[in-house]
Amino acid sequence: MHLSGLDLNLVLSLRALLEERNVTRAGQRIGLSQPAMSAALARLRRHFDDELLSRVGGQYELTALGRALLDRTATACDLLERVFSSRADFVPGTERHEFTLLSSDYAVAVFGAELARTVHAEAPGVRLRFRRTPADVTEESGTVLSTADGLLMPHGIISGFPAVDLFADRWAFLVADSNDEVGDRLTMADLARLPWVIYQRTYDAPAARQLSMLGIDPQVEVSVDSFQVLPFLVAGTRRIALVQRRLADLLHGVAAVRVMDPPYEVVPVQEALWWHPVHTHDAAHIWLRETAARVGAGLAS
Repeated sequence: MHLSGLDLNLVLSLRALLEERNVTRAGQRIGLSQPAMSAALARLRRHFDDELLSRVGGQYELTALGRALLDRTATACDLLERVFSSRADFVPGTERHEFTLLSSDYAVAVFGAELARTVHAEAPGVRLRFRRTPADVTEESGTVLSTADGLLMPHGIISGFPAVDLFADRWAFLVADSNDEVGDRLTMADLARLPWVIYQRTYDAPAARQLSMLGIDPQVEVSVDSFQVLPFLVAGTRRIALVQRRLADLLHGVAAVRVMDPPYEVVPVQEALWWHPVHTHDAAHIWLRETAARVGAGLAS
């Protein structure tokens, strides 16, 4: 199937029909009459050779193919919107624009806050929207990147997409001040013996893989989806946690914990801004990337 043979207006109709599951409401949503939307549904059914919406009792339900197309159609519409909102030039001091960045709470705290200050100073009409990175980022990288202007994530998680390096970081361990089982230095035996609290997503995957290669299988007692709560879950317990050093320094004093060096040469963190190739030549996105790189260089220095 070639795009030249498709009526791209049907993509909007398909999304409205799948999300509304009602012909009349779908038409109202995109400004089509009920007969016009019924005609669009008939064309879509012929194209896919599937009912897409099947009547069950007094309402419509999605077919198996309709359910499969639901997320894909939303992603396609978002990507088309980004393509047709691309700019040939961008004047930061006068523009009104919103950028959406996917990120962990670590990257927002360490980098995003400084990026926001810089953007406010240089482009007061530009807004930044930070969203939590979806859990399926490694399996659906292209789809995830198509829904945002960029992804803040270290190297070693995804590949095959353009990126600009921002800043480097290193890993450290958190140990409770009250934990007298640990001396002045952590040992490999400590890592194997003590319970852990971990960040449950995949962004620390290189560090986790390294631990596995060293023969350490952490005894996970607690898992969370926020790096910033790790100190509170370590304080007053026997638990230990692996955290980025910049974040540990930023959170210094919020909980009764010690920040300790790993007992091995740990894989460093190289944070980067990743984006979908559709943004590469967009003037607004070029400005965003250049600004992010400049902020990252400031952190590095």
